[in-house]
Amino acid sequence: MCGGVFTLFRELQRYVGFTAADERLLHAVHPKIQHTFAAVAEIFYERALEHDTAKATLARGEKHVGQLKGTLVKWMHELFLGPWDEKYVERRARIGRVHVEIALPQHFMVSAMNVARTQLRLRIGEALGEGSPETLPTRDALERICDLDLAMMLHTYREDLEASHVRAERLATFGQLVGSIGHELRNPLGVIETSLYVLKGRPQTDERTTKHLERISQQVALANDIITQLLNLIRERPLARTGVDLTALATEVLAGISPAIVLRAAAGVTVQGDEVQLRQVLVNLGQNAVFFAGAGGRVEVELSSGAGGITMTVDDSGPGIDPSIRNRLFEPLVTTRQGGIGLGLALVKRIVERHGGTIAASRGPLGGARFTVNLPFTGELV
Repeated sequence: MCGGVFTLFRELQRYVGFTAADERLLHAVHPKIQHTFAAVAEIFYERALEHDTAKATLARGEKHVGQLKGTLVKWMHELFLGPWDEKYVERRARIGRVHVEIALPQHFMVSAMNVARTQLRLRIGEALGEGSPETLPTRDALERICDLDLAMMLHTYREDLEASHVRAERLATFGQLVGSIGHELRNPLGVIETSLYVLKGRPQTDERTTKHLERISQQVALANDIITQLLNLIRERPLARTGVDLTALATEVLAGISPAIVLRAAAGVTVQGDEVQLRQVLVNLGQNAVFFAGAGGRVEVELSSGAGGITMTVDDSGPGIDPSIRNRLFEPLVTTRQGGIGLGLALVKRIVERHGGTIAASRGPLGGARFTVNLPFTGELV
């Protein structure tokens, strides 16, 4: 995690006056109110789902509200128990990043925190008694830690939102350049291919000449493939929507990449989408995971379906995501893969978003990278 965020947390901690005494008060009240956390989560999401914008965004960004409620309960336990260390701050910062990823407007974060803190204040009063001398200082401690949590979320939200705007501008420029340069490069490559065809048709007695003609042919094919991938990133070609059995597709594709890939999926996980494009998602993520896992490494893919749609996770035991490119991971021409050109993940993101879905990257349970793709069952193709 960037040390600057934790440094900011410590500065704000001193500013709002969150002390060891507050920590003791939160610890002390936790056993008395933890049984109410599930009820608080129910109220929290009842309020959230009353707003159409939040309802639609949450449905896109997570598998289902049940999972979100569990996450909120965990957040409340951590709020009262800490420890309020660097890992705690990173988890809070991650909430802000996720809200940017799923395009949840910032003001919902402020409103949501208000709902949570109001409900928890009530639970503290019920547990300790409104006239108890511990109630007011415990509520004040709650206010301070909620303020700190919200500050971390808003800080990373702003940082990631600004970064996403920069990426959008960069991609717009990139698209214009690719559209013009890509088509211009097709002409000389076509001339080279024609010349190669003529030369290969003539009898060759020099083995070195034959070898170099073949190398030229391979490199022309590679150049054409790169141009095709670049153009696919900016094309608005309509997708062919059909019922796609993702279980069967993943079984076929992943077996072709490596028999060592472990696939966990129920039979008949189906989504409406473009089979050719979804195949490309599986190929790119699978090959990427196998490369970074290395020889003897582990790659696991899981497909599951819930009320909100389909979720696919791709985990590897590699070194994980390089922090220096985390914010630019899905941009074209960004890669840490030796010999890679940085188009695979950018194309995956493009395909997933055209299917109305989302993709996110994080550290996975195998110690390496985890890519999580969420797809609606019948999302609008754009």
